[in-house]
Amino acid sequence: MSHKIKHLDALDPHAVPLPHGTEVTTGVARTGPDGVYIVPQGAVGRVVGLGPGESVSVAVVGVGEITYQRHELTPRKLGQARYALRRAEHESSLRRCVVLEATVGSQAWGLADEHSDVDVKGVFLLPFPWTLGLVDPPDTLNSPSNDWTAWELGKTIRQLLAGDPNTLEMLFVPDARASDPVGQDLLDHRDAFVSGAIYGSFGRYALSQVKKLGQSSRLAEHRTVLLGWLREEPGLDLDRVSLRLACRTTDEPCPRPDAILQAKQYVKQLCRSMCDQGLMPGSDFASLAAFAREKTADFDLPRELRPKNAYNLLRLVTGAVTWLRTGKPLVRVEGALRERLLAIKRGEVPLETVLGWTGDMAGELEDARAHSVLPERPDIATADRILREARKQAAWAWAAQAPGPWGTDAPEAPAAQWDDP
Repeated sequence: MSHKIKHLDALDPHAVPLPHGTEVTTGVARTGPDGVYIVPQGAVGRVVGLGPGESVSVAVVGVGEITYQRHELTPRKLGQARYALRRAEHESSLRRCVVLEATVGSQAWGLADEHSDVDVKGVFLLPFPWTLGLVDPPDTLNSPSNDWTAWELGKTIRQLLAGDPNTLEMLFVPDARASDPVGQDLLDHRDAFVSGAIYGSFGRYALSQVKKLGQSSRLAEHRTVLLGWLREEPGLDLDRVSLRLACRTTDEPCPRPDAILQAKQYVKQLCRSMCDQGLMPGSDFASLAAFAREKTADFDLPRELRPKNAYNLLRLVTGAVTWLRTGKPLVRVEGALRERLLAIKRGEVPLETVLGWTGDMAGELEDARAHSVLPERPDIATADRILREARKQAAWAWAAQAPGPWGTDAPEAPAAQWDDP
């Protein structure tokens, strides 16, 4: 059971909203300067941004971001269209129920430049009728451009208790602003959610991502090398390519079996991704070898390897050390750290150097944990009280039909209906 979208078959697939993250199929081909198709018609990508007018940025695996006009894209599946409509409807109707908002990201950290977006995070409280019945209410709202996100209060509190960096920082940025007593209650008791969990959710998380980014960086470099091998030696098979790739990845003359298996899985994943984006007719190794012989392609770095992600990992682990040691959050960065982060963001520092700087802070993180001034756990009693009181207020406003978004002006809750097959 779900909220049924009626007359879906009559919808224009070129007109439904395309929220950030929607999988789409391209309706036109894109070519490079030499006239060679870099993304054919019918390729699959994922929406990563909305530009001026009707332009849409689409990430295509192995190629990078390509700009299309809205009419050149369709949702990949019927479910995507249903999801997009449902998401747009919820975002529109529940936005009046937002109780807190904050400008976050580079604007709050003091790292914004002329190209930086204005990212806003918020909290909303569901009207009482939305918490009843069979239909699961949304716990997250997003604007189509993904520059505005709000979490339902219950989800917000659970994320805070887990030490989620995005949620905690939302409460501590100078721009955090409440538009309702519920939001103000959350701000007034924000220290109740701060605990030693920051060690894991900020620090250890950042260090684990450093390891993954290092591996992804090596594999991205090896992709071009691998295609070169296949172009130069057409007789290479999957096993020999995997062995050679494992030797290059691990810098060992005789790599371990698990390294060879990992290399083989990477090659198979590369075959699938290039097939999915329409660059190859099949997802098998033979198609990859044929592609290497017949075509050339310049691949952009994967999104996760861009400077923005690398510099945020360094900021996270530095923030964890500061918060654990002093009990005060590091939101707006200054001085030498700011200059270093800005240099990373501008792409002036090699990725390997950034990952090295971040990894070198592991010792400081452990020391900060050992001497932390923060409580071991957040104040769960206060968290529970905030949520219960807010739910009671929403229920009272509905029962009393009080003026406002939880009473007389509450958006209508979706009704449960069978979806058509």
